[in-house]
Amino acid sequence: MVVAFRMLPEEVWAMPRFGTFNVHAALLPQYRGAAPINWAVINGEALTGVTTFFIDKDIDTGRIILQKTLEISKEDDAGKVHDELMLLGANIAIETIDKIIKGDGSVEALPQDEIPLQGKVLNKAPKIFKETCRISWEKDDKTIYNLIRGLSPSPGAWTLMTTPKGEKLTLKIFKSSLSLTPSDNLKPGSIVVNKNEIYVATTTNFLRLEELQQVGKKRMPAKAFLNGFRDIENYHLEG
Repeated sequence: MVVAFRMLPEEVWAMPRFGTFNVHAALLPQYRGAAPINWAVINGEALTGVTTFFIDKDIDTGRIILQKTLEISKEDDAGKVHDELMLLGANIAIETIDKIIKGDGSVEALPQDEIPLQGKVLNKAPKIFKETCRISWEKDDKTIYNLIRGLSPSPGAWTLMTTPKGEKLTLKIFKSSLSLTPSDNLKPGSIVVNKNEIYVATTTNFLRLEELQQVGKKRMPAKAFLNGFRDIENYHLEG
């Protein structure tokens, strides 16, 4: 049994008499790759799950043994989904082992190309890089909101904040919320403070920032963050 995204050489995974299976944190064939949990949240999915499948020579393409689903709420971040899938993954691993043992190695497994996509696009889950995590304020509020929660708590979405003197500070944003207040009169990345709350303009609505961290400092709620940036409305977020 393998619970990881690194490929084993064939001489290893082909050794066991009953085969080698992997536990993958997605409903294959959707989200093949290294970061299925992050990408499911980033893409605003309402449903994910875990899959066990027999390993073959390609990545995440083997015959499916079992699947279990998990609902993703609009407030869940990648950390919460990870923890719930961890428990689900442990259970499906045990069920898969029992199924293989009871069948004396002969177990029904479905080729992935036989699973109907029902009109859906086949999403991939490539490795997350630093530039993947950079926020573009030139996008709509929901897209940015999903990116932030899809990268929280790790590796964290980030943006550059330009000071009135032209200095650039790197900020990580771990939690935000949708305000549904239009921001069409302001340039994306503009900052507005209202009652100790930080709002940033996007191409659609304001996004409320709730937990931030200046790189090298502690992660903190917006109210505490404002204590160090009382003139933050004169700053601007780039991206």
